[in-house]
Amino acid sequence: MTVAVVLLAIALVGALAMCVTLLRRVARAEVAVAAAVSAAEEARSVDPDDSLPRLVAALDALSLGVVVADVDEVLGFRNRSAEEILSSRDSRTIIDRAVRELLVEAVRGEPGEREIDLFGPPRRTFLIRAVPLAGASGMAVGGGSVAVIEDVTERRRTDQVRRDFVSNISHELKTPVGALGLLAETIDDETDPATVRRFTERMGVEVTRLSRTIDDLLELSRIEFADDLFIDDSPIGAIVEEVLARFRGSADLRGVELRAMGELDVVVAGDRRQITSAISNLVDNAVKYSPDGAEVTVSVTCTADAVSVTVADTGDGIPARDLDRVFERFYRVDRARSRDTGGTGLGLAIVRHIAHNHGGEVSVRSREGHGTEFTLTLPVAPKRPPLNDRSNDESEVTA
Repeated sequence: MTVAVVLLAIALVGALAMCVTLLRRVARAEVAVAAAVSAAEEARSVDPDDSLPRLVAALDALSLGVVVADVDEVLGFRNRSAEEILSSRDSRTIIDRAVRELLVEAVRGEPGEREIDLFGPPRRTFLIRAVPLAGASGMAVGGGSVAVIEDVTERRRTDQVRRDFVSNISHELKTPVGALGLLAETIDDETDPATVRRFTERMGVEVTRLSRTIDDLLELSRIEFADDLFIDDSPIGAIVEEVLARFRGSADLRGVELRAMGELDVVVAGDRRQITSAISNLVDNAVKYSPDGAEVTVSVTCTADAVSVTVADTGDGIPARDLDRVFERFYRVDRARSRDTGGTGLGLAIVRHIAHNHGGEVSVRSREGHGTEFTLTLPVAPKRPPLNDRSNDESEVTA
């Protein structure tokens, strides 16, 4: 009975998190649609004498490439985005040829579309759609044709991430739930107290693992939308010391030395709780994947406008083929080892979103057999005058 209640509660929490994420995305989409409708209504009210230059300006403002061909299949107009896309060395020949072919077919009354992959680097994907333009008589053909070029690289990447996410979350939830069910069935038929105790301890481990996954999912969802971001002066040295104190116990058990160094007296502009979470995830990974007796260092450097926090370990390093994907949700370089260390595969995704929320970035540098360095870069807090000087300034402003 107790196991069933736990499983039901876990399932409900996971479903609630996904529903909240979906509702937020729908709300944002509705705002974008409302803005587009407003712009369209404004365009319809424009004086006809001003319509052509305004139309050209509007087309040039689009991120989509627009190419128009006349009835004689001659290319007559390209907006600014189309010029940029078609003038690129990597895409000039392939995309230009596809656009021309689709425009010719559309002039003849045959709309079409084509997706083209450019292997770069960087790799990019373009979707080209062409349709006929109505002639002066209002017929479907006779007015030339128009092609729209859309860079769908990010959309395709997002689709792949979504598919991977669904696959991974199904696996991450199914594995402990299956183990819990099997253990519960086994306990029903077991009479030996020692065996029952061992099984219940194992159930506790699986529940903890499942709970961590759900907690990280909820944390990632909340951070992704930056709903409660509170920007304030955050002393980086105090945050680093707090994080190291949290992990010193687990590090000592394996003889891993934790060290802080650098400009620890600087102050960053950010949400202290999120920054603490980001550095915690980096230190947690470094400790987990360092060999016994190794050293993990957290170093802080500062420039005029940014603070960089680098967490370095002396572990096995990350293969070059995996470096571009380590910040994806559920991506693990070594799945078997991650499972042994209790990782959920969400920590680095959380770090990336926190960095973006603060207008910063996170990068990784690694070489197999030589350890890994993760660097979190955040904006420096603006310098403020002492409190007594501030009060004087305020009195001058209000006088």
